[in-house]
Amino acid sequence: MDITPTPIAWIALLAWPAVVWVLYDRMGPGRALIWSVLGAYMFLPELLRLDLPMLPDFDKHTLPALAAAVISWRRLGRTLPVLTGSRLTTFLIGLFVISPFVTVLGNTDPIVLRPGLEVPGLRAYDSLATVAMQGLYVLPLFLARRDLASPEALRDLLIALLTGGLLYTLPLLIEAELSPQLHTWIYGYFQHDFAQALRFGGFRPFVFMPHGLWVAFFMLCCLMASVALLRMGPAPRRPALLLVFLLFCALLVICKSFGPLAYALLALPLLFVATPRQQVLIAAGLAAMVMLYPLLRGAHLVPVQSIVDFAARLSEERALSFHFRLTNEDALLARAAERPLFGWGGYGRGFLFNIETGAHLTIADGAWIIQIGAYGWLGYLAEFGLLCLPLWLMAREALVRGARIAPQAAALALMLAFNLVDLLPNATLTPLTWLIAGAVLGHAEALSAARRAVPQAGAAAGRRTVI
Repeated sequence: MDITPTPIAWIALLAWPAVVWVLYDRMGPGRALIWSVLGAYMFLPELLRLDLPMLPDFDKHTLPALAAAVISWRRLGRTLPVLTGSRLTTFLIGLFVISPFVTVLGNTDPIVLRPGLEVPGLRAYDSLATVAMQGLYVLPLFLARRDLASPEALRDLLIALLTGGLLYTLPLLIEAELSPQLHTWIYGYFQHDFAQALRFGGFRPFVFMPHGLWVAFFMLCCLMASVALLRMGPAPRRPALLLVFLLFCALLVICKSFGPLAYALLALPLLFVATPRQQVLIAAGLAAMVMLYPLLRGAHLVPVQSIVDFAARLSEERALSFHFRLTNEDALLARAAERPLFGWGGYGRGFLFNIETGAHLTIADGAWIIQIGAYGWLGYLAEFGLLCLPLWLMAREALVRGARIAPQAAALALMLAFNLVDLLPNATLTPLTWLIAGAVLGHAEALSAARRAVPQAGAAAGRRTVI
């Protein structure tokens, strides 16, 4: 897509490290990290990127976390724990960052469509750039794991989401009435296909996010955060929080996206009624379902026709859209099976092509099929393993007898689980996803460390008594 950004767009992107500096000057490390990443995701321009030679692209999805890592290190002396934690965590991190090297080595050959038309092979430079990009994408996880592990920091993250939803209220109302225009008015271009904004005889808002689906899922997260804070109290604030909850319900409806509305119908009863322990276990179960889905899909064990029939009863348009996605998934899975372990790499090599024009014949919507096509099943295992692991570690702690799970941790775990579910039909993997995953991972590791420290402390006390 050709874009012609305004000077304001470049100023907003390039000035963001200075904003991050101010945040770390005025706030504690946890809150500064939250708003460095969340603020950029909410308000910086989409698609705009700084393309420097021999360096990965810097955009709203990569620059804020990098700025936070550098500034927190320079100002506060906070190093970044990467290869710490369990062996499984270390293995998944290593596989996620390093596997692109192997992908490049297996894809140096061009794909010849016809004489004179080919998709280029990968080069050594591509491996360095891809590894750097992988590291930048996952950086919010490491930062959140370090700075957002405490119950207080987790509550700050929920409050930030609630605040973010309130800040988006007026933009959502404007775009629902006038059509998605804010990105064009301020940054000079529209970030997607405008036809995607038309829904149910009106418009769905895009604001400054990639697509209306991303906005809807963000509002779902804000809604879930409001319920968690409403349930946690304190009592004098509950009337105001109830009004915020009702407002977010209305805003989610205004977003006109079926998926997040369906998730809300499932998530809200759990947040209102289930105990934190039950919420964590349900989240872990959803993560297991997501992890297994591609394997079952590839083995043709998912009852896709029954799902299509059910969707048809709800909406013929949704059923056609769902059938289109399934058809593309089948074609892309067959293509991925040709290089199953490490995938086809970049340049869209994992797609099917028109041999006359070179245009793509397939469209990938779900994050899982995109990852398998580009980096193979091992790349999928690495990425989705890192996203699911925090929920499984939290579930392990929830199963310990007498364990007390913080309600804010349980709410964020459930939020992450529904984001994982949404990665099956969509590619809503954002810096916010990694931030939440890192916070839950850090909290689970802290709970595990505290649990292991209790028997050791008891043993040490026993030895002192004997002496």
